[in-house]
Amino acid sequence: MSDRMFNQPSASAAPAADLSRRALLGAGGLAAGALGLAASAAPASAAAPAKAPAAGATYFLRNVRLETGYEREGDEVIATRTALATLKIEKGVIAAVLPAGAAIPPGAVVYDAGGLLMLPSFRDMHIHLDKTFYGGPWQAPRKRKGGIAGQIKLEQKLLPELLPTLEPRAEALVALLQGYGTTFARSQCNVDPVIGTKHVEKLKAALDRHQPDFGYEIVAFPQHGFASIGLEQQMRQAVRAGAAYVGGIDPTTVDGGMERSVDLMMQVALDEKAGVDIHIHEPGESGVAAISRITDITARNPALKDRVTISHGFSLMSLEKPALTDLAARMAAAGVSVASTVPFGGRMMPIPALQAAGVKVFTGTDSVIDHWSVFGSGDVLEKAKLACQLYGWSDEQAIGQALKIPTGGITPLSPRGEQQWPKAGDAADCVFVDAASSAEAVARLTPRQVVLHRGVVAAGGFKTARA
Repeated sequence: MSDRMFNQPSASAAPAADLSRRALLGAGGLAAGALGLAASAAPASAAAPAKAPAAGATYFLRNVRLETGYEREGDEVIATRTALATLKIEKGVIAAVLPAGAAIPPGAVVYDAGGLLMLPSFRDMHIHLDKTFYGGPWQAPRKRKGGIAGQIKLEQKLLPELLPTLEPRAEALVALLQGYGTTFARSQCNVDPVIGTKHVEKLKAALDRHQPDFGYEIVAFPQHGFASIGLEQQMRQAVRAGAAYVGGIDPTTVDGGMERSVDLMMQVALDEKAGVDIHIHEPGESGVAAISRITDITARNPALKDRVTISHGFSLMSLEKPALTDLAARMAAAGVSVASTVPFGGRMMPIPALQAAGVKVFTGTDSVIDHWSVFGSGDVLEKAKLACQLYGWSDEQAIGQALKIPTGGITPLSPRGEQQWPKAGDAADCVFVDAASSAEAVARLTPRQVVLHRGVVAAGGFKTARA
């Protein structure tokens, strides 16, 4: 097994190496090598990485390039202005944003960002970390027989076979995400009659080993059905075992009845004080009806506001503009978000219309390599680039603002060009790239050189400097 796959720093960087190996191989001594993990270069890289700061440490970061505004020619944005700054990081938070030449106290720990552009780190808001072939031998999916039902039947055979290696495979996939600048993931996690809540328990154990260099939420996902197969008690147990969200699956086409399925999912979430994140693949009227009912229930229950997500939501593609405008306005008022993989095909997700209405739109990888698909890269920045290509966001301003798709809504500049990130008090969740602007990073998928989560180096590394 190559250490390069796990993005290991040099032996001279002992604290960082200890942290990385503990996070990626697991405190329980999981033997990732037994999986036959294929060697591949980690996406993030940096020359001569320094000793990584410990969790909660105080340090200064010099020569950080920040976006400061737009350059205009008349009404048109033609470039992005940047300037160097010094940051003070303390207890995982950006404590101060200082001028480039600011004095640093003698004896302070100092790192040098080398003029790299700092952007908000990324959030993968829809991925299945618990059932992946990543890290093991190559496997292409079988030819699909019987649609989703056929895939579920295949999955019922695969899950017990994959269960013993779930943790190291998930941790290897987390390392891939980190190298691409992702420091937070919301992972869908199977709860079903075959494996019960074991996936939730094992995935939580694996992700807990990544503290503090990776953040996460788990969705209890009833892939094989919820109301239709009597899974209520296991779903409740999954939330109590660590899932923060109650999931669901196509209420009409898979779960056997829209109202019964939706109502049970929402009730379990309310009872267990959890959020909701439901897969809705089904197109047309049945999918729209489910989204509408979920939105109405959310609006009546303030405890669910900003805690309900429609994953995929393909039926939104079928709505004419008046109906879409009305539903999107209701979703925004209730705090119902959409997690989209930005699919392309005959129809496109109405992401611009949803954003215009105030609906929060997130993105995710979904599958990297599993029995559903093997085409995922693990890089959510690709989703921003794809959105630019699909929706015609082709100028400096529009491309740069597309960064909000992988960051969960954060961009260094507002649409009007006002600097809005980073500010003192923001979490030190950052990615450093050799790019002129957010727009270049999106358009060219600029390699991520260093990645921070709560001030801890999650991938790459800085050079040390003197105070």
